[in-house]
Amino acid sequence: RAEATQGHLRSSTMSSNNDSSAKKRQRIGLLTNDQAPLAPLLPPPQLDAIVKQFLQDDIPSHFDVGGYVVGNEVQQAELLMKSPGVLAGLPFFQAVFDACGECSVQWENSAVEGHSFDDASGSNKIKLATVTGPVSHLLRGERTALNSMSRCSGVATLSNECVRIARTAGWQGEVAGTRKTTPGFRLVEKYGLLVGGASTHRLDLSQMVMLKDNHIWACGGSIESAVKKARRASGFSQKIEVECQSLEEALTAAEAGADVVMLDNFQPERLKKDAAEFKSKFPHVTVEASGGITMSTMADYFSPHVDVISQGKLTQGYDCIDFSLKIIH
Repeated sequence: RAEATQGHLRSSTMSSNNDSSAKKRQRIGLLTNDQAPLAPLLPPPQLDAIVKQFLQDDIPSHFDVGGYVVGNEVQQAELLMKSPGVLAGLPFFQAVFDACGECSVQWENSAVEGHSFDDASGSNKIKLATVTGPVSHLLRGERTALNSMSRCSGVATLSNECVRIARTAGWQGEVAGTRKTTPGFRLVEKYGLLVGGASTHRLDLSQMVMLKDNHIWACGGSIESAVKKARRASGFSQKIEVECQSLEEALTAAEAGADVVMLDNFQPERLKKDAAEFKSKFPHVTVEASGGITMSTMADYFSPHVDVISQGKLTQGYDCIDFSLKIIH
């Protein structure tokens, strides 16, 4: 599992003022031996804006009849984990109920982000938190909060399994996701990658320049020309990665000034051979292996000459972890 200790989130301040709730909220994050808590990575204005979009997608467009039925009596509900996996997404769960207003979340000491709850099941539900607030508010935020945590934990679980495979095999490179994320849900999935111990890869199109095959073809087929043009615009502050279909393309990209070369859709033995030859000439250029790699095949690509193995499956093929929020009665 991801080795983790963390400061726990205590009861959030009761407040109906959503603008002030972000300031009062205590964030949660993963701690490893060499890593600060992850939750400060999530800027409160961005987190709150995203969560409000999630809620807007689900709340009634006019009358909340279900909310009318239950009323606004203050009640409590328990957050329960019902399937095994790595716990992740606590800041998003918290932010949902902050946005709902007048709700507080009291986390159990066992609710450690990055911890693997291998014994959680439908018959062995693990209590993670108690949420208190007007019952209509609890039910309004319930599904959005659970969806966020379920998916974030699913990404963290699959990512952590892949990282464990790499470390068990003695490979010390980076297991990474890709930009193949769910539209509108990228921040949650990228956060899940980090909690699971994987790397996010670039977060969006502006974070790193990646020249893929379509870029090269669209500008006349010259890797050298594309890299030099990208460098003129990005300067020293951005890395440039080039997707390569052969060793020759990788060498051309490196000679033109690329910082990272992606060996895309290579067979394992060819990848290892070409990566070794490439590193003998450009030892300081990062080599990424990608294309069709999954958890079951990634071990075939381990090599001291490969720095990064990226998988779209980490954010496209994960299983959700089962949680529920039940009113105490």
